Amino acid sequence: MTELQEVQITEEKPLLPGQTPEMAKEAELAARILLDQGQTHSVETPYGSVSFTVYGTPKPKRPAILTYHDVGLNYKSCFQPLFQFGDMQEIIQNFVRVHVDAPGMEEGAPVFPLGYQYPSLDQLADMIPCILQYLNFSTIIGVGVGAGAYILSRYALNHQDTVEGLVLINIDPNAKGWMDWAAHKLTGLTSSISEMILGHLFSPEELSGNSELIQKYRNIITHAPNLENIELYWNSYNNRRDLNFERGGDITLKCPVMLVVGDQAPHEDAVVECNSKLDPTQTSFLKMADSGGQPQLTQPGKLTEAIKYFLQGMGYMASSCMTRLSRSRTASLTSARCHQHHDLKEVQKAEVPKDIL
Repeated sequence: MTELQEVQITEEKPLLPGQTPEMAKEAELAARILLDQGQTHSVETPYGSVSFTVYGTPKPKRPAILTYHDVGLNYKSCFQPLFQFGDMQEIIQNFVRVHVDAPGMEEGAPVFPLGYQYPSLDQLADMIPCILQYLNFSTIIGVGVGAGAYILSRYALNHQDTVEGLVLINIDPNAKGWMDWAAHKLTGLTSSISEMILGHLFSPEELSGNSELIQKYRNIITHAPNLENIELYWNSYNNRRDLNFERGGDITLKCPVMLVVGDQAPHEDAVVECNSKLDPTQTSFLKMADSGGQPQLTQPGKLTEAIKYFLQGMGYMASSCMTRLSRSRTASLTSARCHQHHDLKEVQKAEVPKDIL
């Protein structure tokens, strides 16, 4: 009997007419992401594995929107109200988005073993290139809150060519001083970790009001099965280095930046100071009324509108339709022309980014 030989056949996918290998790779990636809508992936990095969730289809020559959440939260509890808001759908149809969970913060994450060395915020920033390499994305627009805003800023300082823009909510670019450390230690003697983190996320007025939102997030954090992991992330945040921003200096964000903070938010002074250190021609500052410590949770409509104008200022979504805020703003400006000059100046001080003015 003739001996059978095993032959390995490799299937080659033929290129479509006029399709380059690069275009074929992009199409294959888009098809894979489309099939994996809302699927969580993880990649190994020099500082451990990191998880992220991808939605949408990559658009040619468009950056991905990459989000990074604050301490005590994950991507869902931090960003879901914003990205599920009705007017936000126009934005997310135009961009693929990548929601990063800090290590150990993803849903169902096991508790790290005793003695585990949690990455510093700088090391968390150094994980991002591994994510972009895995997805074959060349540029991003970052959206970060609190610790996530710091991480994205650190990443942007080290990888300027890959960041087209940043939306930074509640950023504190400064390292803790001795007085901050003393106050932090004193608070730690009388407050639980969950209460300290709630004080980081929300204003004292919000916490004393104990609204339904506060009750929800107090319950999420207090009863988190991975509270030990959250404490490690919290410690890394409190051990952050100074970003050393300097207006006109070498250490600065070179891309368009929108700084966002709520009125009476715990980080209002830090964001105002950060604004004073960045290039005013590249930076928009949005202080949101009636939004407290977490504007993306309490005012998703206003924040969506601001992000839309920010993207338009970068040259994206130029044909975006006029939405409620811009319509009401147009009406306000028209009405103001009938009043005294100082009334018009007051309208122009509305809490909107410079892109809108």
